[in-house]
Amino acid sequence: MTTPTPAPTRKLRRSSADRMLAGVCGGWAEMLGVDAAILRIVFVAATIFGVGAPVLLYAVCWILMPEDTADA
Repeated sequence: MTTPTPAPTRKLRRSSADRMLAGVCGGWAEMLGVDAAILRIVFVAATIFGVGAPVLLYAVCWILMPEDTADA
């Protein structure tokens, strides 16, 4: 009888490899398994239609999310 191996845990971190400004969208894209460009387009659209509220969310993520140093 074999024991199942646990699934690797995915941690939310700012990307050091896929970054435009701070790596927040790149980190979220890695976590969600989507392309970072699509996530950036959604973010810009949400900023335009959300009257700047996503910018505050981005700033909070920039401050609170640790940087992924494994890619460097």
